[in-house]
Amino acid sequence: MAKISEYALIGDCRSAGLISKFGSLDWLCWPQFDSPPIFAALLDSDIGGHWFIRPNQSLRTERAYVQDSNVLETRFICPGGRATLTDLMPVYSEEFKRRTLLPDHQLIRELRCIDGQVEMNVEFFPRRDYGSSRVEVRAVGRLGLRVDIGGGTYWLRSSVPLASRGDRVTASLLLKQGDVAQFSLTYSEEAPAVLPALEGSIRRTIDNSVSWWQRWISQCSYDGPYQEAVRRSALALKLLTYAPSGAIVAAPTTSLPERIGDTLNWDYRYCWLRDASLTIRALLGCGYLEESESFMTWLLHATRMTQPELRVLYTVFGEIAPPERELGNLKGYCSSRPVRIGNAAREQFQLDIYGEVAEAAAQFARYEKRFDRSMQKALIGFGKYVARNWDRPDEGIWENRGTRVHHTHSRLMCWTTLDRLLALNEKGVIEEVPRDWFTRERNRIRVQIESRAWNETLQSYVSTLDGDQMDATLLRLAWYGFEHPDSTRMQNTYRRVCEQLGAGDSLFYRYKRQPPEGAFGVCGFWVVEHLARCEKTLEQSQDAFQQILHYRNDVGLYAEETDPLEAQALGNFPQGFTHVGLISAALTLAERERGKAHPAIHLGADVKSAPGEAKA
Repeated sequence: MAKISEYALIGDCRSAGLISKFGSLDWLCWPQFDSPPIFAALLDSDIGGHWFIRPNQSLRTERAYVQDSNVLETRFICPGGRATLTDLMPVYSEEFKRRTLLPDHQLIRELRCIDGQVEMNVEFFPRRDYGSSRVEVRAVGRLGLRVDIGGGTYWLRSSVPLASRGDRVTASLLLKQGDVAQFSLTYSEEAPAVLPALEGSIRRTIDNSVSWWQRWISQCSYDGPYQEAVRRSALALKLLTYAPSGAIVAAPTTSLPERIGDTLNWDYRYCWLRDASLTIRALLGCGYLEESESFMTWLLHATRMTQPELRVLYTVFGEIAPPERELGNLKGYCSSRPVRIGNAAREQFQLDIYGEVAEAAAQFARYEKRFDRSMQKALIGFGKYVARNWDRPDEGIWENRGTRVHHTHSRLMCWTTLDRLLALNEKGVIEEVPRDWFTRERNRIRVQIESRAWNETLQSYVSTLDGDQMDATLLRLAWYGFEHPDSTRMQNTYRRVCEQLGAGDSLFYRYKRQPPEGAFGVCGFWVVEHLARCEKTLEQSQDAFQQILHYRNDVGLYAEETDPLEAQALGNFPQGFTHVGLISAALTLAERERGKAHPAIHLGADVKSAPGEAKA
């Protein structure tokens, strides 16, 4: 089985697939991210299903995305020659879609012999409903091969002969220099199905898709350090976007383990308000206003039935995520059971999400100078809900499945909610804010955090009120402007975080767990940002950023976590949260290198700590 880091992502902003460096498509969910996969070898190589195109013998494999695109090229170097496999889901301009009949979904694979000759094997092995049952593959003449699953139909067509045996399709190819084999897999739920011609169209579709991605990334306005990493992260985040609604999923996979052989396996194919809001902020920093507008529109739609309460996560259509359940038929990635679909966090109470949404709105307001009445009403409603409920215990950002407690980070984000709404009101972006009420509750939250989240014995902020444990979110006290990054309290807290949660090479655990899980990807970037904001640690921040870059895979993607001992990716992949952290850290570094503080520090109106000032 391929390592998690040996996968690359392709997609069309509606669904996604994972392809290993060995040419095997091991994960594909159509028609959308959370649909049952037709290929799930990622979670069970025996019964999950796969579609591989690989050489009989390979000396080594190299791969990369075509420059500034999400079109994947894998090069096989074989004893007798070299071949390149190109994989993509086509994307098209709106103008092209209006004047052309297109399949609902399509995945293209093109194999080209570059020199010499290569022997290649193909196996197409689809499965139904997470590998639970076999499918029937039927030959339908010139239309290729047909697979009916539920209400949808898959069509596999090829420029080379394919042999169908039961539920498997195979081919053995001998390609010489210049030879090309092309494959098209399409999916339709409504008749008649649209099946584009193979001859002459595949290469044109590949070129057009490359151009589409290059045009999209050319809009990126970021011109600071680490441009290549930022642009690749932006491209990865775009792949996690469900274009028809504007929702952004946390990751395209389920049940990739945070600890190999253990039960920390969750379904991330839904839209967490926290992750999505942070993603919008990162995309705004890169100049992507359209994606931000789409998300804000989706936010109003998704929350309309529960406002002013917010759910933790939603489907891409803005509906409540399905209940969590375990699949007994799949053995899981590297035997890490159980495999779960759905997510029980849908029932959790997490107060921090209000602050993330308010912060995203505040960042968006830098471009959209005034919100319409619906958005204003929603934001004020969120503020009123926080003003009434901020003192309640919750499950918190890390989605603790035990007893609800009073999390410092949740209090911080409640403070942020009220602080940002007051600032937006001052700027004239929203009206009719109950200023006296919001100001009073914001100040009460500050007093509580300063008194009960500060541990005198440790001389540090701690993760829960009146507690003595650390977690990485404490560094966000400075990010959101509650504390000054150079205050004595923040300096002491940073040292404690490093002592207790540092995993080496700028990797950090999110909190203490026994036995430990992997280092949490975004936490390292939080440390980078904290150092970048401090007066004398810019160079240290740059060094930390460089170290974390070493943990990307060969095509620039990050998982949720990294095993600090084996340097291997863990958790769902790729993880939007980690890429958001990278972009945010790069934006902060760019601002600092230009001699400016990050905009977030100046947005709040309640930063009281001066550099070096100790608080009682």
